[in-house]
Amino acid sequence: MTRRTALITGAGSGIGRAAALALAQKGYRLVLAGRRREALEETRALLAGEGHIVHPADVTDPASVEALFARAVDGLGRLDLLFNNAGISLSGAIEDYALADWQRTIDTNLTGAFLCLQAAFRVMKAQSPRGGRIINNGSISAHAPRPNAIAYTASKHAITGLTRACALDGRAHDIACCQIDIGNAASDMGSAMGAGVPQANGEVLAEPVMDVARVGEAIAYMDSLPLEANVASMMIMATKMPFVGRG
Repeated sequence: MTRRTALITGAGSGIGRAAALALAQKGYRLVLAGRRREALEETRALLAGEGHIVHPADVTDPASVEALFARAVDGLGRLDLLFNNAGISLSGAIEDYALADWQRTIDTNLTGAFLCLQAAFRVMKAQSPRGGRIINNGSISAHAPRPNAIAYTASKHAITGLTRACALDGRAHDIACCQIDIGNAASDMGSAMGAGVPQANGEVLAEPVMDVARVGEAIAYMDSLPLEANVASMMIMATKMPFVGRG
């Protein structure tokens, strides 16, 4: 697989950076998107190959998303893969949870994912050969919540619906949509697990984590399939994390 193209949101660190590293190693040309140019440039400096593009963008802003995808098409010629990865997590008790934090989480994790997915559909339908793949970053929290994470949990459950609707509506246009649900990767967001996080029974316990590079490898595998085949849903998690049976 050489010179395929991909756009990654949230590419400045963590899972987004791991995906960029794995895809670049496979020969992809990449558009790296995120809020912070400095972090995106750090990612680009780590990548194999040439021709990678840095484009700071705000996924909650429709005009910014439109400009991002226009830059991708202009710079890469086509778009084979969107890794819809940008997201935030703001914790808090339900009764005290600020509406601004709720709206910020939903705007980033759900509306931002929709805006990027919508833009990718427009590009993938129009290009020749048409089609492509969209991988949405769900979470273990798309299946079971953690304490004090109502907005994050709601947004990730909604990503599952977004993915399924995308998969259905994409069939007619050779667009394959899928979801990766990640548990306890050693990323910026997941680093707290090793220090101790609240459990369903009220305890605070350290949890095992896995190398975030494994997530990048999983994403590269999901897009290694021809468009006639699709990993509709993949869960990749630290083997010993307390998910199976937790609660």
